[in-house]
Amino acid sequence: MKQILSLALAGMVGGLITLGGYSLMQPESPAFPQPGPYAQSVKNINIPAKANAFPFDFKDAAARAMPAVVHISATMSQSARNNGADPFRFFFGDEFMNPFGGGQAPASGAGSGVIFSPDGYILTNNHVVASANQLEVTLYDNRTFKAEVVGTDEKTDLAVIKVEASGLPALPLANSDEAQVGEWVLAVGNPFDLTSTVTAGIISAKGRNINLLGGGRSIESFIQTDAAVNPGNSGGALVDAQGRLLGINTAIATRTGVFSGYSFAIPINLAARIADDIIEYGSFQRAFLGVTISDLDSKYAEELGVNIAQGVVIEELADGGSAQYAGLLPKDIITGVNGREVKSVPELQEIVGRSKVGDVLNLTVNRRGEEKKVAVRLKAG
Repeated sequence: MKQILSLALAGMVGGLITLGGYSLMQPESPAFPQPGPYAQSVKNINIPAKANAFPFDFKDAAARAMPAVVHISATMSQSARNNGADPFRFFFGDEFMNPFGGGQAPASGAGSGVIFSPDGYILTNNHVVASANQLEVTLYDNRTFKAEVVGTDEKTDLAVIKVEASGLPALPLANSDEAQVGEWVLAVGNPFDLTSTVTAGIISAKGRNINLLGGGRSIESFIQTDAAVNPGNSGGALVDAQGRLLGINTAIATRTGVFSGYSFAIPINLAARIADDIIEYGSFQRAFLGVTISDLDSKYAEELGVNIAQGVVIEELADGGSAQYAGLLPKDIITGVNGREVKSVPELQEIVGRSKVGDVLNLTVNRRGEEKKVAVRLKAG
């Protein structure tokens, strides 16, 4: 599969997304001279600001988000670390986590989580809690709780944990499909154990696949930001300017183990779908299209003899899978799903990943230059 994002990820960090580096101060008002005798009066036109326009400040959004983000301390046994099960070693490396040498992975690590429901369910990254023997959650008001893992999904790097508490502050969910490149966002988490840290930045891209989770059946359709990101905010909240949960901060691309310019979050539409399944069933009940796919580009389009340059090419069909049963063929190019344009593999993976077994997807397909509509009923993998 052709990769959308080709980066030297020598130290791919499952770190937070702390969006920062932008001044929110308004410029000083210039002193205007009094109008002369020939100056015309200015007609003021009151046009209401768009919902996603630059806000005056982020105080309200930050005040809403901070109480819903928790600190997670994960402790791992020596035997688990010796067996190579330490997710912190994978994401951060021995030298970063143990700068004083010795070659031993840490006995504990820290990350962030987002309260998903008032009765104690918390969303975080799988790599924050994987192989941990003990989890301790600290709330914004400094109350601490022991936590249990409800379920995890390695293929999306998501996990749900539970504390025995009620009346907890949970954020309303944004619609991550509607988020736009250039939109202002906040990140809330615990970088380097600096609790309740809020930073700001913009969405710089959507639908990014950075091959963090190893390809195959993994779903990577990250929201990319230009935020300064560092370890500790894994599992923390990416929040829109209205204070709604937009994503779960997950990773950075780095050569050094700390921020180098790119950061990534799992969109909440996908994260919430997985969390709902984990809470109800204990695991993600995933539906599959039953295809091997790759991105279309202009060169590939020329080879296929089509006059489009964006879409998803079906390379192989799984025997007995959903796509084969619906009549799809190798080299069919998927260009839309349920009326939504699809330009890349990550977009298609996210749409299918958010669907349930038994759902029908209405695909728009280019077959040798001819557009077709194909209804596909999804099966379990």
